[in-house]
Amino acid sequence: MSKWFGRIGFALVALALVAFVALASWEPFWAKRDDITRSTESYSAEIIRDDYGVPHIYGERDRDVAYGVAIAHAEDDFATLQDVIAMARGRYGAIAGEDGAAIDYVYHLLDARGTAERHYPQLPEDTRALFEAYATGLNDYAQQNPDELKLANLFPVDGRDVAAGFALRQPFFFGLNGVIQPLVEGSDLRPEQGPDIPGFPRPDAPPPPALEDNAPTPPALPERGKQARALPLHMGEDGALSGSNAFAVRPEKSGGPTTLISNSHQPLRGGVAWYELVVESDEGWHYAGANFPGSPFPFLGHNRNLGWTNTVNTPDMVDVYELEMDESGTRYRFGGEWRELESKSVMLPVRIGPVTLPISRDVLRSVHGPVIKNDNGYFAFRYGGIDNLGQLDAYYRLNKAETLEEWEGILARMDIPSTNFIYADALGNIAYVYNAAIPDRPEGPNWRGVLDGTDPELVWEGAVDYEELPRLVNPASGWLYNANNTPFTAAGDGSDLSAQDFAPELGVELKQTNRSRRAFKLLSESELLDREALRRIKYDTGYAREGYIARLWDDLEALDLSDNAELAEARDMLLGWDFNADSQDRADALALLMIREFMSSSYQNKEWPDVREELEAHVAHLQTHFGRIDPPMSDLLRLRQGDIDLPLDGGSDTLRASTLWDVNEDGRLAVRHGDSFIQWVEWMPGERVTSQSIQPYGAATTRPDSPHYADQMELFVQHRLKPVYFWREDVLANAVSRKRVTHNP
Repeated sequence: MSKWFGRIGFALVALALVAFVALASWEPFWAKRDDITRSTESYSAEIIRDDYGVPHIYGERDRDVAYGVAIAHAEDDFATLQDVIAMARGRYGAIAGEDGAAIDYVYHLLDARGTAERHYPQLPEDTRALFEAYATGLNDYAQQNPDELKLANLFPVDGRDVAAGFALRQPFFFGLNGVIQPLVEGSDLRPEQGPDIPGFPRPDAPPPPALEDNAPTPPALPERGKQARALPLHMGEDGALSGSNAFAVRPEKSGGPTTLISNSHQPLRGGVAWYELVVESDEGWHYAGANFPGSPFPFLGHNRNLGWTNTVNTPDMVDVYELEMDESGTRYRFGGEWRELESKSVMLPVRIGPVTLPISRDVLRSVHGPVIKNDNGYFAFRYGGIDNLGQLDAYYRLNKAETLEEWEGILARMDIPSTNFIYADALGNIAYVYNAAIPDRPEGPNWRGVLDGTDPELVWEGAVDYEELPRLVNPASGWLYNANNTPFTAAGDGSDLSAQDFAPELGVELKQTNRSRRAFKLLSESELLDREALRRIKYDTGYAREGYIARLWDDLEALDLSDNAELAEARDMLLGWDFNADSQDRADALALLMIREFMSSSYQNKEWPDVREELEAHVAHLQTHFGRIDPPMSDLLRLRQGDIDLPLDGGSDTLRASTLWDVNEDGRLAVRHGDSFIQWVEWMPGERVTSQSIQPYGAATTRPDSPHYADQMELFVQHRLKPVYFWREDVLANAVSRKRVTHNP
């Protein structure tokens, strides 16, 4: 009998071992594809790196340059590029576990692959050639560096794979996650603001709470009928919590150059962290700027004649429909007929430790768009830019535009779903475009509410005309700005647009940010916006006692702290604060900690935190880690990379932005989101364009052995910029490496 039990035990162990091996290895075999056609074209690019490691990529053709972009970026950050490609193939859960599987679910829900399959073949041939060359560069690097691969069979990829990544990520910049999350949870949708709110707030007049920033919360991976995990911030953070500043100044106001300042606030690492590069081809593509991992071209920067930068805007781009289902739960009523609800089962790989579990989920779709089932019923949603891949071509054309008219003509196609554009050029023109592919909705229905899914009249097609969007060109003030605020404060008194001139169906936000209030005030007060004045504004660390800041300080004043002397001392210190996060006031560190959650509450329409509880928590934190409630803020707020640890200034929602941080074991705040890629561009009359730039770390943020892993940090914390070597002779004069990369099938 003991032998018999021994055999059973051995069999069970063997079975468990087989199961373990299967779970540890099934995913790459399941994901292997035989439909990838490798490029049969030859490519040749030259990569010259300057003294800060920034790649300057040259090629005879644009596609040669795109091939070199992939190689150069992979040399600096192949780890992140693999994450992005895994997202674009619905395999990120095999790398990042449940957080990654949440993104994979959304990938299937939005039909990112289907969008790429349907529309990629219709893109212009030269655009497709750009993406195929870029994919080939990734494939070549992966083949030559197998020891760096995170997943088997992730490569080779083709242009469609790269395109699918664009289709997945773009909707989150205008806040689609703020709709998916409550639908998954079955909670109420809380609109940012109603279209019937009269007027709009100026930066010098605090808006009511309904008009504050609204940064949506991330979506989730649903279990069957339930919520599982929220979408991780490395994807959702870009659209949900991004802040950016942008400035453009005409020569008559600057006293010399036409100036464009790009000051994007993004995560400092990950799939939406900026990567600086300069590209140039013999076909006329010459551009200096930055892209995100997974793109063959820059998204912002400048060419010889013009430049632009972007800030996130949050128009009403999403509509939600409640479906009427039959008893079977498989058909929905639309007009006078019942239609089958599309249902597709998808497999989500979820890595847990050394094994990867296959998790099946159903993805639903109606004529309206993706469908989510929750405890309240079935809800479909439809969003601006749905099933449109035109942005791939639009950004490429913008890179090569030569005039304001040509540049605007590309935007007028409405292929780029959202983001504000601030523009400047060599002729002294400046412009602001509230760019958004806002749905072309008929008047009448309450588009902010949940719509009747049975009514075909509510299923719109396409976007409004470009002429309907807020837009300013060469305002009398001589300057333009945006800091994620309403487009109706952009150029100062006498130059701004009026909200009453735009249809409420557009759903244009009326919000203000602290950064907007400060920028409006400082720009308006300046007689001359020369380099020094603009530098002071860009690096401003001040807060206005308005909006959520005013409410927080009013609540602090109203606290009864007679029972706690330490809290009373801390509160009194805050009441005497100078409202400047410059590490000069003894209350700066405590104010920095206090403001973050209340800003988040206001901008995300979350419940207002308990002021006393927050004060207690932050006083305890400072006492635990510093032994005092008033340490210098520069001791608390740090920029950290590897062994380098430097003090930072600025706070959440200041023009010098240190927006989000990780609390390290020593109690310090390691910034992970805020000021990221900064570029300062000038066109002096009759002279060639010049520019400067900076990043928080360096060109190779995931390569600790690289000399460019952290070589820009000292400059960054000192508010200094480095030169951009736009012209080839300058590149060669400052080159530290030079090589040619080729692909010969």
